[in-house]
Amino acid sequence: MNKVILIGNLTRDPELRTTPAGDSVCSFTVAVNRRRGSNAEAGQPEADFFRVSVWRQQGENCAKYLSKGRKVYVSGPVTCRTYVGNDGQTRASLEVTANEVEFLSSRNDQGDAPAAYAPAAPAPRPAANPAYGSAPQGGGFVQVDEEELPF
Repeated sequence: MNKVILIGNLTRDPELRTTPAGDSVCSFTVAVNRRRGSNAEAGQPEADFFRVSVWRQQGENCAKYLSKGRKVYVSGPVTCRTYVGNDGQTRASLEVTANEVEFLSSRNDQGDAPAAYAPAAPAPRPAANPAYGSAPQGGGFVQVDEEELPF
């Protein structure tokens, strides 16, 4: 069984692209802090970086609602890819094809939250109802005499 579970923060904004077959795929990188490391005493936590690919509708949602710095939960199979860097050295990259992604940051964790996270404007308070002789009380509810109820 090949399944990894990660909780970490996005290192950059997600990138959404479409395959020639028409499928959407969203890519981003998650930094996962290690609990202990050689630099922990110096105040520098060590981190591992995982590339994440999320497909179709779930990928579109990630591109729409996630941004750099947001905390996420990701689970899925992990693969190790090797490549030759610009300096000629062989490097390895861990990539997760996400089956599950949960957004863990609250809407107010970041000042640059997307518009979809912006709180809605409060509903206007209704004017006084002349039939009841008073303005609404208790969050927009109108006080009603029990004798006027049909049941």
